[in-house]
Amino acid sequence: MFRPITVQPEQIEQKSFQIIDEEIGEHTFSEEQYAVVQRVIHASADFELGKSLLFHPRAVEAGVAAIRAGKKIVADVQMVQVGINKARIEKYGGSVHVYISDEDVMKEAKRLNTTRAIVAMRKAVKEADGGIFAIGNAPTALLELIRLVKEGEARPSLIIGLPVGFVSAAESKEELAKLDVPFITNIGRKGGSTVTVAALNALSILAERE
Repeated sequence: MFRPITVQPEQIEQKSFQIIDEEIGEHTFSEEQYAVVQRVIHASADFELGKSLLFHPRAVEAGVAAIRAGKKIVADVQMVQVGINKARIEKYGGSVHVYISDEDVMKEAKRLNTTRAIVAMRKAVKEADGGIFAIGNAPTALLELIRLVKEGEARPSLIIGLPVGFVSAAESKEELAKLDVPFITNIGRKGGSTVTVAALNALSILAERE
């Protein structure tokens, strides 16, 4: 009969990271970037996804600094918001927000005949200037945020753009990688709320350690 190696949470995580280290093979990530990659692979069991991550040169540094400065964190959907380790964020005075289900956002999206994700980003950049934007579900949210950055209406500390999907997901991430603002993204259709949460939680762990 099959039995688990261990049922202790810390030992399971430690063993998982050991397996990731053994199986990932050659890579060009820095030590700080690899801490994010490792968490993403741990959350997804997907080495291809982990190795496809792209980092702006200041991404990890900017994310850690923003967390320590208590900057707001904006999630595109509740699933991302729920997964974020809020205790580590709140330790520095930060908070996590999602606007997609706000009544004013829903009304405005209906009036404009557009997505709530787009309208939510327009609201978010006004209320969370200089914050971290964590987008794991809605490519339209990422594309709108990119537009707002280009037009000077948004000044995020870091954009974690890892939306999953077949329509505009890969393209939105390609556009993000062209920006001269700190970002963490990846190549291709893969992504999702779980890996976006993993990337952000990795940064909050680094914020505590350094």
